Amino acid sequence: MIDIGTRLTPRQFMLTAASVSAAVLPHLPRLPLSFSLLIAGLLIGRVVQRRLGGARIPTALKLPLVLLIPLLVVIHYGNVFGREPGSALACAMLALKLIESESRRDARAAIAFSCFVLMSALLFDNSMGLTLMLCAALTLFLATLLQLELQPADSAAPHAGRSELGRAMRSAATSLLTAIPLTLCVFIFLPRLGSPLWGAPTDTAAARSGLGDSMDPASVQELLIDDSAAFRVSFDGPVPDRSKLYWRGPVLTRFDGQVWSRPNYVGEARAAEAVGKTADVVGYEVTLEPSDRRWLMALDVPLGAPENAVRGADMSLVSARPVDQLLRYRASSALRYELGAQLGERERMRDLALPAGLNPRARALATQWRTELGDDSAVIRAALALFRDNSFFYSLAAPALGRDAVDDFLFETRKGFCQHYSSSFTFLMRAAGIPSRIVTGYLGGYFNAMGNYLVVRQSDAHAWSEVWLSGRGWVRVDPTGAVSPQRVELGARDAAGASASWYQANWLLALRNQFDLVNRGWNSLVVQFNALRQQSLLTPFGIDKAEYYDLVRVLIGSSMLVLALYCWWVLRRPRGAGDTLDAAYTRLCRKLERIGLPRAANEGPAAFAMRLNGVPAAPAVQNLIGRYVGLRYARALPDTAAVRAFAGSVRALRVGGTFARIYRNGARGTR
Repeated sequence: MIDIGTRLTPRQFMLTAASVSAAVLPHLPRLPLSFSLLIAGLLIGRVVQRRLGGARIPTALKLPLVLLIPLLVVIHYGNVFGREPGSALACAMLALKLIESESRRDARAAIAFSCFVLMSALLFDNSMGLTLMLCAALTLFLATLLQLELQPADSAAPHAGRSELGRAMRSAATSLLTAIPLTLCVFIFLPRLGSPLWGAPTDTAAARSGLGDSMDPASVQELLIDDSAAFRVSFDGPVPDRSKLYWRGPVLTRFDGQVWSRPNYVGEARAAEAVGKTADVVGYEVTLEPSDRRWLMALDVPLGAPENAVRGADMSLVSARPVDQLLRYRASSALRYELGAQLGERERMRDLALPAGLNPRARALATQWRTELGDDSAVIRAALALFRDNSFFYSLAAPALGRDAVDDFLFETRKGFCQHYSSSFTFLMRAAGIPSRIVTGYLGGYFNAMGNYLVVRQSDAHAWSEVWLSGRGWVRVDPTGAVSPQRVELGARDAAGASASWYQANWLLALRNQFDLVNRGWNSLVVQFNALRQQSLLTPFGIDKAEYYDLVRVLIGSSMLVLALYCWWVLRRPRGAGDTLDAAYTRLCRKLERIGLPRAANEGPAAFAMRLNGVPAAPAVQNLIGRYVGLRYARALPDTAAVRAFAGSVRALRVGGTFARIYRNGARGTR
């Protein structure tokens, strides 16, 4: 049995349930759908059961759930260790904790567990948006803890709800705000690891939005409708023309009739001598968003690989480990170059291979071009003319294609986006005997003049073709530009047209791009504040590389300074009348002081009331003082309605006129 004094009131339970929900909310989009539904079902079911006045849930029902959830985690993830399975298990167990929460002690334990689950979300995402969300959730947690201090009689008062909750939220928000200076000291000077805790490898193969080592319509379309930032670039000099902003990613050479892919992540041989006759070299710095993939983006043809990365002969950059946190690296690229002047027989066979028995109409057309035109350049011009002069349309709402996907697109639907055009063009080139491959990456970007950097979004994802020509090497051909030149000159937003009307809000796009400046600042100042940058903090003071003991000394000193300033600020503030109850009692004392009955500075309310014994007309005042003592000292938090009634009685008390004469006459009679 739960004592009635410790049982959660309906309001306290709902705040506890809201706190638990706020803790698991950041995890739900990342958890498997089955887990998300299970957790949501447990929370909603518990709230409904409590509102219906249900009894305590029996152990016979809770125990199977406790055993089932770890089993489900093991079935889905293979174990219960690691970030992904650990967070799934913690979220589910927190939902089970709410099921058994009936007393204030249970609720406090649930809030403590909620803090742990909420902070674990930072292992997956440390963006500014999530941080603000966490601060709001912590405010709710603190307000809930304050509400848990209310006695059932207090929280059940008619007017206790909104005012008490509002006061608790304000108090919690103030507590968080006053903690910011000390938090900054700890963040800046607390010695940290060489890499963040959340830099550990991910636990699942599920990756975030980004380019993969294969290309199919579904994956490309998913990127084209994703408006999140992919990476940001700061150029050493002027930004190249938009038509030259081809950001190279994975190069795909295998085709099975539906999907283009590449063999592996290993850098190919001959990478050093693959590129020659370079010109128009540009230098830049890339800040790549986490993708959980290994691809690094570089402009057109990179002249080298960043640290801990390799460059293949196809000029794609591959990191030594998945990019699971913000990665900043420098690179230089040539906008004019000669790539792969010599093509080995093995590479030629690979770049001419096509699946047998598929797309006979496209094969026949390519064979016809080869027979009639002969020259490779003429065949390329014929293919581009096919897209340009016929009724082909650039659209994100592309129809589904069948087994002969290239034939269906070229001769039937003629409606698609860059994936369809680059895939069909590359197929035609190979069928005509011209070695070719697909390059996936990004095209263009938005230049933020205020921050002097280029932001490239996932929606700027693009695919184009490269063909190998004797005497010239690999040459870029973008067949999408033959159908939709604005895709190259203006970007995906303008090329999408009516198929993506939500793209057309200019003010919304401008707002997102300007707000990206805030995100970039957050990434630079907070997310990328690592051990190396921390060690250089004391350079202006003559310490080139701050060791951990230097940082600890500065941390202790700065923390003591912050605490001293805070104490000084608190002590120098003029002391107000306190809360509503104390303000009313202070008003009562001032009224009595005006008629010659002051309260001594060291005199408590009970002693003050005893001194009034025998004074005529004092019982009304003694009654008010007795009510104050009962409200202030008989319970943790006074009843709001009773406090308002007490304040009203103090305002209604008249100590002038008749009351003063009675008091003075009584005082003379006593003497």
